[in-house]
Amino acid sequence: MNDSTSVQLMASDVWRARLFTGGWCAGTSEIDVNEPATGNRLGRIGMADASLVAASCTSAYEAQPNWASLPYEERAAVMRRAAGLAEAHHDEIVAWIVRESGSTRAKASAEVSIAVKTLHEAAGLPSRSAGEILPSVPGRLSLARRRPLGVVGVISPFNGPLFLAIRAVAPALALGNAVVLKPDPRTAVCGGVVIARLFELAGLPAGVLHMLPGDGATGAALTSDPHIAMIQFTGSTAAGRKVGEAAGRHLKKVSLELGGKNSLIVLDDADLDIAVSNAAWGAYLHQGQVCMAAGRLLVQRGIHDRFVQKLVAKSTSLTVGDPAEGDVALGPLIDTVQRDHVARVVADALHAGAKLEAGGGYRDLFFEPTVLSGVTPDNPAFNEEIFGPVAVVVPFDSDDEAIALANRTEYGLSMGVVTANVGRALRIGERLRTGLLHINDQTVGDDVVNPFGGVGASGNGTSIGGPANWEEFTQWQWMTIKGEAPLYPL
Repeated sequence: MNDSTSVQLMASDVWRARLFTGGWCAGTSEIDVNEPATGNRLGRIGMADASLVAASCTSAYEAQPNWASLPYEERAAVMRRAAGLAEAHHDEIVAWIVRESGSTRAKASAEVSIAVKTLHEAAGLPSRSAGEILPSVPGRLSLARRRPLGVVGVISPFNGPLFLAIRAVAPALALGNAVVLKPDPRTAVCGGVVIARLFELAGLPAGVLHMLPGDGATGAALTSDPHIAMIQFTGSTAAGRKVGEAAGRHLKKVSLELGGKNSLIVLDDADLDIAVSNAAWGAYLHQGQVCMAAGRLLVQRGIHDRFVQKLVAKSTSLTVGDPAEGDVALGPLIDTVQRDHVARVVADALHAGAKLEAGGGYRDLFFEPTVLSGVTPDNPAFNEEIFGPVAVVVPFDSDDEAIALANRTEYGLSMGVVTANVGRALRIGERLRTGLLHINDQTVGDDVVNPFGGVGASGNGTSIGGPANWEEFTQWQWMTIKGEAPLYPL
């Protein structure tokens, strides 16, 4: 392969008004790529309709067997080259994540780093054991082996556009599948073009990866296409229900990573400053637009008032502005729809009796870090996923009450417990209904090597990442071998 580290990864003349179907081509329509912080147009991207989805799925289906049959070292090498390219173009990718998704520079840099880690971890998948030898009778070998599914459809969101797409794309490819990726059209460059370019320059064979930005109709076409064996979806619970229903109707495997109303429990023996630091990070990271965000801060009553006082001081010290222009703590929300949703939940919470301790206002797409207290279990802010920079503080008296409050939700993605008594936290943790549990840490985190997934309305019980990737992106085949065929008595 030519040295492609000197190539401009995101040169606009490559992807302008285009999408990727094994090569760059025009879409069936185009939309603007906009910068949330300023409203400026950053370019135009091609969009796919149902006919283009069908053509891409067919192409991927035809390309997949040859890709899967390559020596495992070759598939691993593509992953390593893609990782090297992402490292070499780190700053260029960060700049796109900042401008297109409204991420702060620190969050964008962390996202590129974890995407690189994902590619390195994917490079190790092809060389792992693909099965096991089962008990059998003499003269007969019985094997269980993992084989690629075929073509995997990946539908990814706007909030972690690069990582939340590549965490599915990379392992699926590494294990011998072809992939059709539909990124959110609001972040189609940093969540789609970047990935297509990395694998294109890394030498992935043509037709194995397709990148098709599109709307809901594009996603529906992907979930119903007969060449798609599996859908991996990350996004809202409402959209995930539709994806799961459609995939089930067509008997496809489906992995759903959905929303959350996650509780951070702060016990009365916790260090207050550390607890507030954890709470602010969990509630305000990426303007709260994180499925693992600390949507409820459950604080034991003995320290509740001091906790609120310190959290207000913390929230009012945080800077809000254009992350491309300076070092700010919070950038813009993704669009007016999301901003208006956050404003509506805050207004409804106040109407239902909550107290506005700080924030609550906005300018354009910049929403102030907000603190609500006096939130009861019947308050909209207690129950709804806000997906904005709103810290919802709820008091409790006993450990049993904290557990009941934390479990009082249809969601079950991530929870945390902050305390000086780890044994106490472990006892509480045993009774929490959640896919992710962090003792003495806030609710947001992913190490790539861990299985990641929620329960209830946060997912369908599947996980992605680490040891779960073999389970998700392959299927078992039972194979028996005899020296010669037997004669049966019929």
